[in-house]
Amino acid sequence: MTEQQRISKHIIAVASGKGGVGKSTVAVNLAASMAKTGAAVGLLDADIHGPNIPTMMGVHAEPQRSANGMMLPLEQYGVQLMSVGFLPGGNKPVIWRGPLIGKILKQFLSQVAWGDLDYLFVDMPPGTGDAQITLSQSVRLTGAVIVSTPQAVALEDALKGAGMFQTVDVPILGLIENMSYFLCPCCGTRTDIFAYGGTQQACIQHHFAFLGEIPLDPKIRLGGDQGIPIVIAEPDAIYSTIFAEICQKLLASIQTADTSHRAGTIIIQ
Repeated sequence: MTEQQRISKHIIAVASGKGGVGKSTVAVNLAASMAKTGAAVGLLDADIHGPNIPTMMGVHAEPQRSANGMMLPLEQYGVQLMSVGFLPGGNKPVIWRGPLIGKILKQFLSQVAWGDLDYLFVDMPPGTGDAQITLSQSVRLTGAVIVSTPQAVALEDALKGAGMFQTVDVPILGLIENMSYFLCPCCGTRTDIFAYGGTQQACIQHHFAFLGEIPLDPKIRLGGDQGIPIVIAEPDAIYSTIFAEICQKLLASIQTADTSHRAGTIIIQ
């Protein structure tokens, strides 16, 4: 075992079984919402092939290095950030096999001066491949948050993602249903465009915490495209309240995970 280094009190993987469910949107808003509570928060973009955090957080710069050669994370909205998209050539396609993906993730964990973080959110790529395995073997994760949409096929893949983390002894902190419903801006009527209730039922069946429902709304999408997460752009909007409530439920799940699975210091192994 190599020398161990604490990088955060809690490291939380934000994951999904498939792409297109809005996992990065959830990750940036969770991180920004948690930072608004006064916590020291970091966000690591582990999606090497499709890094979206630079765009969604509105940061397009290269990280500097400290006197001892450590990379210094960039900061936006009170969140410390690192992504392959910040590195030179980060706007070009990354054509790497698994070993290189694992190498850069380990560098982001061990060679970035994160400081004394309370929470490090890790925005994972979709699936159950190299990045997920590298992360679970390189750090002691507090747990994973699984993002799904209401469709049966998305939920099926989300549960596979949850099963992968359970297999490597990472607690599931809960499931979030994104694009859960549409609220009419004129009359406030709720429309369940994709389906309803599947994620909550799956949580009951598999004994997972259900962290909340995030509606389908153009403002949330626009926030990501413009680099201003909705919790920052409209702090008093219902969407910001929803993310704040999800953060509170997540904190409760973290306390449970600490008691039963992950008590102690989070370390690089």
